[in-house]
Amino acid sequence: MPGWISPWEIALVLVAALLLFGGKRLPEMGKSLGTGMREFKNAITGKDEEPAAQPPGELPAPPAQDPTVAPLPREHDTV
Repeated sequence: MPGWISPWEIALVLVAALLLFGGKRLPEMGKSLGTGMREFKNAITGKDEEPAAQPPGELPAPPAQDPTVAPLPREHDTV
């Protein structure tokens, strides 16, 4: 049937990939491909990684500030 990929063609591509990249490299490439596709899908749909679960009603702790660095002046401080 024209336009369809036969099982023999898939097998031929897999054998060629095995010969080109070797048995050790193929699982790494598959994992990288899966991770990339997942990140692409999340970027397209707007989903991000979920942060660690916070108990209900509790605000996250503010980030620690370095005491040796002075804060930047705000607009109303400079005018």
